[in-house]
Amino acid sequence: MKNILLVCGTGASSGFMAKNIRQAAKTRGYNISIKARGDAEVEDYIEEIDVLLVGPHLRYMLQDLEEIADPYDVPVRIIPEEAYGSLDGNAVIDFLLSEFKEI
Repeated sequence: MKNILLVCGTGASSGFMAKNIRQAAKTRGYNISIKARGDAEVEDYIEEIDVLLVGPHLRYMLQDLEEIADPYDVPVRIIPEEAYGSLDGNAVIDFLLSEFKEI
């Protein structure tokens, strides 16, 4: 099981996105755990996750988030804007597969 943390500014929009990703993963037979939180909570969860997904509107924080994640060997990826904007869970699953080959 992959443990994924999805962050946005306050955790509100990421909650909807995480729900859609969970539904898409279940439909497609992938066993993932995905939590949605605000960007201020990354350090609280970094030791428990395999991947950190970031809302595209937080692209400006990428370097800071990578600095937090690097010591834990947690890859950080920006969710494609189109997938995030449309809350398309299947598109995010496809993105994860393109980045990691398995989830």
